Amino acid sequence: MPCMTEDTTFGPATRIVHHPYTPPDGFVAPQPGVFKASTVIFPNVAAMRSREWKDKSGYTYGLHGTPTTFILEERLCALEGGLQCVLVPSGLAAIANVALALLQPGDEVLIPDNAYGPNKDLANGELARFGIRHVLYDPLDPADLAARISPATRLVWLEAPGSVTMEFPDLCEQVRICRARGVTSALDNTWGAGLAFAAFDLAGDGSGSLAVDISIHALTKYPSGGGDVLMGSVITRDLALHMKVKLTHMRLGLGIAANDAEAVLRALPSIGLRYRAHDVAARRLALWMQEQPAVAQVLHPALPGAPGHAHWQALCGAANGGDGAAAGLFSVMIDARYSQQQVDAFCDGLRLFKLGYSWGGPMSLVVPYQLASMRSRPAPHLQPGTLVRFSVGLEEVEDLRRDLQQAMGRAFGAI
Repeated sequence: MPCMTEDTTFGPATRIVHHPYTPPDGFVAPQPGVFKASTVIFPNVAAMRSREWKDKSGYTYGLHGTPTTFILEERLCALEGGLQCVLVPSGLAAIANVALALLQPGDEVLIPDNAYGPNKDLANGELARFGIRHVLYDPLDPADLAARISPATRLVWLEAPGSVTMEFPDLCEQVRICRARGVTSALDNTWGAGLAFAAFDLAGDGSGSLAVDISIHALTKYPSGGGDVLMGSVITRDLALHMKVKLTHMRLGLGIAANDAEAVLRALPSIGLRYRAHDVAARRLALWMQEQPAVAQVLHPALPGAPGHAHWQALCGAANGGDGAAAGLFSVMIDARYSQQQVDAFCDGLRLFKLGYSWGGPMSLVVPYQLASMRSRPAPHLQPGTLVRFSVGLEEVEDLRRDLQQAMGRAFGAI
């Protein structure tokens, strides 16, 4: 299409900025366009004054959304079964967005003792300074959760499974307790990824009669899949709750980069295939690790005998034709007879498993943890020893197994 007639009385710099050409409508391709904007142009003053940013009926400013971010929000809702979504710069930002939207001085938030560590750090830091109290509860004992809900409780965080130690709670009973007490429940659904179970349909009957109120997701993990994007989401089904989150999101000035949204949009179509591949590989390696003399315990919710396995089976076991679904994560307790130095040497000796935080990407990762500093309650379901967490990537499983074998042989003796 030829360029539209332009005013040649303008100088070159002005003509570049105000060139009148616009491309024709009707271009359709597999991937959405990438729209980068802070400023959004309005056709007239009436449109500027009347356009609404809260309901996606129009565009007002880059922080409030572009076609690229709107599409990503809607696709994430389709993945997780929600109706509304906001995008934030990280999974931790999603947690903070929810906390700051729903809590005020004098309120109380309940957090499982095995929660993602930065969630507890946020409660110990900023929330405490704002006069918001937090209480830790036993994620494997619904009665403990029920007993700790008080008249001041406004929010209960849920995780399935718990961070690092991988206990799978009775999530359905936890949600029933929150509903019966009129307390908002928020689930960190990063592990489930919208694939292992349906956070907004825990009963599995399509009625939504048993659902969490909020699902947050670190899109950094499986939705992006490349280990190169930081992003999070907050998804809801209730419009009033969504607006509380959205208004706080606006007041905090939270936004994401268009190219990061593009990366997640490109990766989303393959999330099911990748999640399944990570799952299959992790289970094979976890089963092999169960046989190793240096390993006192393997923590993977899909393995019989793991803490909360029956709850995982009830909620996730029907997926994949009855094989169940689980993320590509597992932890092991290295037997207490081995020192921290030996465990560190084992981790240092791995060649394919790289030392690094996060998970869900193509490269396998390993992290040793000092569990005593991360938990406030006794954990009798855990064997004594030193905990090491593995995130299984997309390498050949046999190569990963050999890597584990050689590193264990060097650190713990011939096996």
